[in-house]
Order: sequence, then C-alpha cells, then structure tokens
Amino acid sequence: MPGGRLTQQERQQIALGMADGLAYAEIARRIDRPTSTVTREVMRNGGPTGYRAEAAHRATERRAHRRRPVAPGGVRPPQAYGRDPEAVREFEETFTNVMIASGMPAMMARVLSSLTLTDSGSLTAAELVARLQVSPASVSKAIAFLDGQGLVRRERDERRRERYIVDDDIWYQSMMASARSTAALVGIARQGVGVLGTDTPAAHRMENIARFLDFVSESIARAAEQAREILHSKPEASPGEAEAE
Repeated sequence: MPGGRLTQQERQQIALGMADGLAYAEIARRIDRPTSTVTREVMRNGGPTGYRAEAAHRATERRAHRRRPVAPGGVRPPQAYGRDPEAVREFEETFTNVMIASGMPAMMARVLSSLTLTDSGSLTAAELVARLQVSPASVSKAIAFLDGQGLVRRERDERRRERYIVDDDIWYQSMMASARSTAALVGIARQGVGVLGTDTPAAHRMENIARFLDFVSESIARAAEQAREILHSKPEASPGEAEAE
C-alpha cells in the first residue's frame, strides 16, 4: 500500500469516484489507500459536493509550505497519552470540516471541535483565542451560536473566568433544543392552516408539513430520552455483588 501524500492523479481518481457516487471505501480500494485517507482528503477540501482535484492539490501544496503559527508566548502543549500531534491536528481539521459540510458555520465548527477534542472538554475564551489564533470577538460570536444550539454550556471556574464546556449531556440538550425548535415550527404551520383556509391547497400543504414535523419532533425527543437513559445509566449489580455490599 503506497504511503506519503496523495498524488495529483490519485486526487483526480477520487474526484471521478465522488462524481460517480462511489463510497469512500470503494474509492480507497481503487487507489490502494486507507479509507480514512480518502475521507480526510474529501472533507478537508470542499466535502462530498465541493471536492475538486485541482483545487485540493493546490490547497495541499499551500498547507505544506504554510503551517499554522504557534500560539503567542509558546507552542501548543504536548499531547497527552503519547498521541501523535500531527495525527491529532489532522483529525481535528477533518472533524471540523465534517461539521462544516453538515451546515455548521466554519468558526463555530472550529470552536466546537477544539472543545470536543480536549480531554477536559473545557476551555476559556482566552485559551480558545490562543489555540485557534482568532480574535476574541470571533470566539464570542461562535460561543453565542453554540450556546443557542445547546452545544456548549458556561461555568465560572475558581478564578471567576467563564469556561465553555462540552460533555456527554450536551448532545442530549442539543437534541432536545432541536426538538423544541421543530415543535415551534409545527405550531406555526398549524396556525397557517387556519389563516389559509382549511379546504385550500396551501392549507393542505401546511397541514402535511405540520404532521411531518410533529412526528419528527416527537421522534427526536423520544430517541434522545431513550439514548440518555440507556447510555448514561449504570449497569445493575448482580445478586452476588449486591449481597457483598
């Protein structure tokens, strides 16, 4: 299996495979590369709908000659648990690009990725500014967006600094916020039915929208509750263990 950077010819084959609707695994098999290499290549260069071989090749060349500057006053802290810093950096970039491709604004995706990939799941505004090399205003705007989506929460540490946190409960809270937002659309759609007249084509369309979104909203909330209960609950002790206690 070849190693090193992708060649321009390999990128052209990836672009052709994407145009043909092939899965990443199939494209990877055709160019004799790991699936993760193809996935990372696509997601960091425009995503499934925006990948272009020539543009990806030029972007990679630019990145090779222009690494991100280190944080003011020093370098990035060493990676814990013996992690490969370059592999972590590349994964963070890929993870960020996946969220961008799903519709999240770029700065919000960068901030959420940074928070998610720290072992503490917690950073201050100053730490995010240094880590991402962006302005405090950019971080503040991103946090406001993520907070509104239920994807981060805020706490004050012992030094009274505001910390932004992601943890296991954040995704539950985000799903529930999504369900509430969808439920609000249901109410508006049903209000439109009355305004448009119950027997009109437009009203029928709005009713169908309301029914669909109502089902989706309830399904999201139910699934989030079930997942939280199953994944976050502690296993029950066996009779023997209970007696031992």
